[in-house]
Amino acid sequence: MPKICYSNKRCVKREKEEVMEQLDSIKRYMRFVKPYRWLLILTIFIGILKFAIPLLLPWIVQVILDNILLEESLSVEEKTKQLFTWIGIVLVLFFIVRPPIEYYRQYFAQNLSNNILFDIRKELYSHLQKLSLKYYANTRAGEVISRVINDVEQTKNFVMTGLMNLWLDLATIIIVIAIMFSMDVKLTIVSLIALPFYAFSVKYFFGRLRSLTRARSQALAGVQSYLHERVTGMSIIKSFTLEKHEQAIFDETNGEFLNKALDHSRWNAKSFAVVNTITDIAPLLVIAYAGYLVIQEDLTIGVMVAFYAYIERLYGPLRRLVSSSTTLTQAIASMDRMFELMDEKYDVENKPKAIELTGARGKLAFENVTFRYEKDGKSVLHNVDFVIEPGQTAAFVGMSGGGKSTIVSLIPRFYDASEGAVKIDDRNVRDVTLQSLRAQIGIVLQDNILFSDSVKQNILMGKPNATDEEVIAAAKAANAHDFIMGLPQGYDTKVGERGVKLSGGQKQRVAIARVFLKNPPILVLDEATSALDLESEALIQDSLDRLVHDRTTIVIAHRLSTITHADKIFVIDHGQVAECGTHEELMAKQGVYYNLFQVQKLD
Repeated sequence: MPKICYSNKRCVKREKEEVMEQLDSIKRYMRFVKPYRWLLILTIFIGILKFAIPLLLPWIVQVILDNILLEESLSVEEKTKQLFTWIGIVLVLFFIVRPPIEYYRQYFAQNLSNNILFDIRKELYSHLQKLSLKYYANTRAGEVISRVINDVEQTKNFVMTGLMNLWLDLATIIIVIAIMFSMDVKLTIVSLIALPFYAFSVKYFFGRLRSLTRARSQALAGVQSYLHERVTGMSIIKSFTLEKHEQAIFDETNGEFLNKALDHSRWNAKSFAVVNTITDIAPLLVIAYAGYLVIQEDLTIGVMVAFYAYIERLYGPLRRLVSSSTTLTQAIASMDRMFELMDEKYDVENKPKAIELTGARGKLAFENVTFRYEKDGKSVLHNVDFVIEPGQTAAFVGMSGGGKSTIVSLIPRFYDASEGAVKIDDRNVRDVTLQSLRAQIGIVLQDNILFSDSVKQNILMGKPNATDEEVIAAAKAANAHDFIMGLPQGYDTKVGERGVKLSGGQKQRVAIARVFLKNPPILVLDEATSALDLESEALIQDSLDRLVHDRTTIVIAHRLSTITHADKIFVIDHGQVAECGTHEELMAKQGVYYNLFQVQKLD
C-alpha cells in the first residue's frame, strides 16, 4: 500500500522531492533522445496527421445529417449524389491517405525507440566492464541483468508514451475542443465540466504510484536474480536433492513479488475506477443538455450527434492519459533503477595522466602492500614486501585463505592496494593504463571460464585479430590441437555455457592456448592443475613448461611437489610473507614451509 503521510508539510516535501527526482531522471534520459530529436519531431508531426484525420468524421456526419438527410429542400437524387460524394471523400481519406501515414508513424516510432535502447545498453555494457570485481562480488548477476534488460526495456514506454502518444493525445484534445467551440460554445462548456475533477483524481492517485512501482520492480529483479543463480547451479540442487527446499524458497521470493504486484494493482484499479467514472459523467451531461436544446429547437440533430462523437474523442485521449500515467510511472521507476546502476562508482580506474605500459621486462615488486576489501574492514594483506626479477618463476604457497589469490589479483589491478605500491619494471601499476597493464599479463585459473561460443572464438580472446595459423599454433603449443580436431566441428565446435561440453582438462588446455596466443611477459598460474586427473595434468604440465619459458611466472599451488623448481618460494601466512627462499633453503629452515611439506608427506 502507498505510504501514509502523517504530516501535511512532510507529505508535501516528499512529493516535491519525488517530482524533482522524476524530473532529474527524465532530464538525464533526454541525453539519449537528443541525437534523434529531428526523427522525434517528424514522428510527432506524422502522428498528429494520423490522429487528425478521424476527427473529421463527426463533422462529416453532422454535415450529412443536417445538410443532406434532414434538408427538405433537396430532392432524392441531389441527396443521393451529395451523400456518395462525401462517402467518396471519406474513403479517400481512410483508405488512401491514412495507411501510409499510419505505416511511417509506426515505423519511425519503433525505429526511434529501439535506437535509443541500443545506445543505452551500449553505454551500460561499457560501464559494467569498468566496474571492479568488488562490485560483482557484492551484487547478484541476476540483479544486473534485470536492470540492463527489463528496466531498460521498460524505459521504451517513456519514449513511446511520454514523448509521442502523450503529445498526440494532448494535440487531439486541443483540436477537439477547438472544433467543439466552433460548433457550440455553451455545449462545449458543459462537456468540460468534468475536467477539473479528472485532473484532481489523476494527481491524487497517480502521484502515489511511483513508490509502489519501484517496489514491484525491485521484487521482480529479486525473482530474476534467484532464478539466474539456481539455474546456473542446478547440478548442486539435484545432487543434494534440494528440489523441495528450493521450491519453498522460490515460492517465498515469488510470493513477495506477488504481494508487491497486488499492492500496485489494487491502487491502480482504484485509480481507474474513479477516473473512468468521472469521464463517463461528461457524455451523460452532453446528451441531457443537447437533447434539451434540440427539443427547444436551439440545436440541430446533426450537431447533437457530432457533439456526442466528439465527447468520445475528447475523453478517449483523457482515459489514455490515465493509462499513460501508469505507464510513465513504471518507466520512470525503471529509469531510476537504470541510472542507479549507471551511477555505480569505479573502484579501479585510470589516472588522468596514466601512461601506456609496453614491452614489459617482467620485474615485479610489492612494496609494503596492505589490502582491505572494505575501506574500514579487516586487512587481508599486511605489509607484503617482495621482488621477482624478470624471467624468474615465483611460487606462492600456504594454507587456504592466507591471501595468495589476493596478492595475484592486485597485479592486474582487479583491486587496488589499500596501502603501499605494486610495481612492474619499477613503475607503479596505478600510473599506467589498465588496458596496457593487463595486456602484459596472462592468467590461467583452476576453473577457467569459457564462453558459449566456438573453441576458436574462445582461443581468440587472447588476441582477437589473430590469424587461423596463429590460433592453431597456440592450440598445438597447449597440447589442445588433437582433441579439438576430434570434436564434431573442430575449431568451430560450440563449447556450451562455461565450456560445459568439454572436460576439465580440455577447458584448461583451451585456456592455456589463449594465453599462448596472447604471449604476455608476465604469467599467473592459479592452481592451474590441481583439479585434474593424472593424464590431463601431465599434458597440461607439459604445455605449461613451454608457456613459462622466458617469462616472469607466478604460481599458486597447494601441491608443493609442483613448485620445487621455482626460483623463489613465498610462504603466505595470515596475509604476510612468513618465509622466502628456494625449496632447499626453506626445507633447511624447518619452518612453516617444512611443516607444510611434512603434512603432505612429501620428501
